[in-house]
Amino acid sequence: MALDTAEATDQLLGEGDIPPVHEVNAGGTSPFLLTSDHYGRVLPRALGDLGVTEAELARHIGWDIGIAGVADRLATLLDAHLIAQRYSRLVIDCNRPPGVASSIPVISEATAIPRNDGISDRERAARRREIFEPYHRRIDAAIDARIDARRPTVLVSLHSFTPVYAGVARPWHIGTLYNRDTVLPRLLLKHLRGQGDLVVGDNEPYAVSDLTDYTIPVHGEGRGLVNTGIEIRQDLIADQAGQQQWAKRLARILGEIEVELKAALLK
Repeated sequence: MALDTAEATDQLLGEGDIPPVHEVNAGGTSPFLLTSDHYGRVLPRALGDLGVTEAELARHIGWDIGIAGVADRLATLLDAHLIAQRYSRLVIDCNRPPGVASSIPVISEATAIPRNDGISDRERAARRREIFEPYHRRIDAAIDARIDARRPTVLVSLHSFTPVYAGVARPWHIGTLYNRDTVLPRLLLKHLRGQGDLVVGDNEPYAVSDLTDYTIPVHGEGRGLVNTGIEIRQDLIADQAGQQQWAKRLARILGEIEVELKAALLK
């Protein structure tokens, strides 16, 4: 397992590195704007493998397993714009306020991330400038364009969670996440629980806060948008069949909610 070191340079991404932002259906007509902070697990070439095994990088600590397939399919089914982030959350977590310990973790769950230990302020700034900021600037620009065009915009941040955490099984199939704005989460809870075959978390397995999250507080609440986070249990979307099933289910439910939101909020 090679532990490469980046050159002392102001640039992190170089030749052979992909752009951080992935988009689907930028011209979509749906009011739903989809985001996926932990869509990918790519590592910049300059950082090698971060000193972490491939098996560890493929776990939840590296990305949100299964959510990429759900997000891409859901964007197509809804005719919605998806903005996603391709680089691993271990390089920089795009759903954490910059500067907090979990933004560039030295340890994630019980796994040490050697390449993140003792990095310079210059390297921290490069990770933020070249990965974090382009992603969030793109979300901002999309929201600005929609507002200028007087298009209704509902922010949905897509994530997945582990079936077991710290030895404790998590019973939820899906959860709605929120902080101050409860309009869309309440509708989601009603529709999801109405399915009859789901255990649905109300701010479970996580709750949104200004200290632990970035996308919803900044782009949702900060811009005055109706918003929610959605968490799907990873074992349900680990393969293409599960991803397709959940994308179809969410597309149907969000389509029904769209009608209700238009009647109540988006006149």
